[in-house]
Amino acid sequence: MAILDEMPSAQRAWLDCLDEVTFDVFERLDAVFDPAEHAPWDVKFTETPMGRPAEEFGGAEWRALGLWGQLRLHISMGEGHYNRALTSVFTPVLRRDPRWTPAEIELLWRVAVTPLDRNQQPADLYRLPLAATRRLPVAEREPYVEFLRQVKAHLAERPWGATDSVKRVIDNLLADHAGDPAAAARDLVNELDPFAVLLREEYAARFGAPEVLPLLRHWTTATNTRPNAAWLDQAAALLTPAAVALVKDVLGRIPDYREHVESRFHRTIVTYFHEHTAVLVRGMVWTCELVDEPWVTKLLGDVAVATGIGVGGSGPNSRNERTTNAALGVLARRGGLEVVTQLARVQAKVRRKSILALVARTLNAVAEQTGLSPEQLLDRTVPSFGLEPDGTRTEHGLRLSADGVVTFVDDGGKVRKTIPKAVRSAHGELLAELKATAKELRKTLPAERFRVERALVTERIWHWRDICAYYLDHPVTGRYGRALIWEISQGSAGLPVRTADGWELTDQRGRSIRPLPDTPVKLWHPISATVDEVRAWRDHVLTIGLRQPFKQAFREIYLLTPAEEGTGDHSRRFADHFLRYGQAKALLTERGWTGLSLGHWWAEGGYDQAEAVKELPGLTVHWDFHLDEASGERDGYGTASVCVSGDIHFTDEHGHRVPLAEVPPRVLSEALRDADLAVGVTSTGLAPEGHDDYWHSYNVGDLTETAQVRRDALTRLIPRLTIADRLELTDRFLRVRGDLRPYRIHLGSGNILMEPNDAYLCVVPGRSADRVFLPFEEDGGMLSVILSKAFLLAADTTITDPSITHQLR
Repeated sequence: MAILDEMPSAQRAWLDCLDEVTFDVFERLDAVFDPAEHAPWDVKFTETPMGRPAEEFGGAEWRALGLWGQLRLHISMGEGHYNRALTSVFTPVLRRDPRWTPAEIELLWRVAVTPLDRNQQPADLYRLPLAATRRLPVAEREPYVEFLRQVKAHLAERPWGATDSVKRVIDNLLADHAGDPAAAARDLVNELDPFAVLLREEYAARFGAPEVLPLLRHWTTATNTRPNAAWLDQAAALLTPAAVALVKDVLGRIPDYREHVESRFHRTIVTYFHEHTAVLVRGMVWTCELVDEPWVTKLLGDVAVATGIGVGGSGPNSRNERTTNAALGVLARRGGLEVVTQLARVQAKVRRKSILALVARTLNAVAEQTGLSPEQLLDRTVPSFGLEPDGTRTEHGLRLSADGVVTFVDDGGKVRKTIPKAVRSAHGELLAELKATAKELRKTLPAERFRVERALVTERIWHWRDICAYYLDHPVTGRYGRALIWEISQGSAGLPVRTADGWELTDQRGRSIRPLPDTPVKLWHPISATVDEVRAWRDHVLTIGLRQPFKQAFREIYLLTPAEEGTGDHSRRFADHFLRYGQAKALLTERGWTGLSLGHWWAEGGYDQAEAVKELPGLTVHWDFHLDEASGERDGYGTASVCVSGDIHFTDEHGHRVPLAEVPPRVLSEALRDADLAVGVTSTGLAPEGHDDYWHSYNVGDLTETAQVRRDALTRLIPRLTIADRLELTDRFLRVRGDLRPYRIHLGSGNILMEPNDAYLCVVPGRSADRVFLPFEEDGGMLSVILSKAFLLAADTTITDPSITHQLR
């Protein structure tokens, strides 16, 4: 049947503009076209019935073929059929780039924008009219602008429409017909996420300025994984000082930008960057490769961290991995030692496995350029931030400290947190610089702490001269290095002490150890020490009031148990615990574990089971998890709230299971330490609404190694407390004698049981006042929670909180 006969009567007038040559082509094509024939997905135009007569076509016939394909596809889609043979028509027509008449372009557009049933307008219908319109001068496009706006509005209504490649073309075309520069920019920056809204509201005029708009168009073409030479050459030709300033300002907004979370159709929808916005941002990031300014490297590091971390600031995923990879790619191509600090920040904060692999490759590449190992490279590139060796920088009474705090030192040498108004007025520029430096310093500190603790876990070995240069004398890393115990390989251990002749080590008995410059040195780990040595170091750390940056003297050690010797290749030491799933996943991710993903969406396919894994020196540790039988009903088959822990086992580089007896003791200990921490922090046994039998066993049961270390610390701390006479330490509880009744605080969960009937007392801890020195800053806060509860209960007659006094009565 001919096209003219199949078209609705109201649309037949569209064809009045066509000539006899066009109708003749229509007739020839209609004669060979079979709408019932289904072409394969990979059909080529030359293999279709329409392709054979086209071999003899000239320019007018090729235009007629395009019009026929446009009309036929519209008719076919209107009848609910998608014919692949018809879509094969457009590519050869576009390849010949025919010179369409204005009437033919209008016909192509009319067909493209006429609605179909079920609103299923295929993007193929836009290909020919867009190509025909793009090649016209701007003035000659005016008759078709309204069509462009109709298509843009239609795409905006479709959830996937904003990602269509045609949308970017339409945005660019409409920008040429905006009423003012800001309107042109708004055509290119679509309100598809909160960041795009921010850009339109605050930067539209700057984006649309004549010296920036051409580059804005170019940024919207950053659709590949990395820029090629042609893309960078064009960006360089369009780059202006105004564009550079805009790049700095816009990318500088990303670190403070947060994802948007909303509930829609009983689902939680999280939006960070829409794909359209991500393309624009990626183009701006790529442009940084052309900017030789000191702020570029640091800004790229900020962008990589902000977009590389998971939603909410943690988790194994990435807010927008494409943007992160773009920033890392530019850093890699810039090279040099200055990028290493930013890579270390990403390594410490981001947990996305693919991003960390890219960081590792980049570090290896930079290290190879310098002839150093990646670890040596990181040692040598920690910035000093202008601090003196003592970790401070003081000018005009303003002091920046290694902890990232700016204070004021008066003439009497007293340090004040509040900076006098006169000083702020007289030295405002210096104060602003110090505050900016402090902000950057606070970003570096977590990366350094992470790096130093990783060296303890991996048993890294240095030469003593490198320890002195990069871990003791350094004003930033020295903040950690000077508070740690160092050990001469297969020899004595001590804390660093500076003498007139340089650094030496002093052991817990006050004996000095002076290593030679080439002496191999590593961080002391209690697993390699005797019980007496560990006890002596713990006593010494408390005696001298040394707060370590992470647990070292009080670090838990996990030795192979008889039960684990019996199971052979797996441990059940931390199995069958009910854990708060989201919290457990976040905590394990933060400690380098990946793969923990559970849900109710398809239990038959195994999504009610998962395996968390972590790469350790030479081995991979695996921890099984599953959902309990009541999980789906409890959660309404929504997001899983509770998971159950299972076995832990190790595999070698070939994926073969390794007997626990063959796992190096430090590797085994550190893996089980992560598991103990996860259980200790996320167990449902910490709250009374947890599972009944499990809750009871968790709150009266034996202590894990973490809780045993907590008990050991309390043994040393209790005599120092003002309430020591009211406290009694038992095997599993801290017993507190109040005036109203006695209480027992479990050393594992921190939960309180009231004597004589062991009734549960719910107390939500507030911030603990520094009533007692704690020798480490982690432990999930449980030690400080237990102590704060002990102080509260020892004075139970002074409690006024009605939620507590009601329970006491």
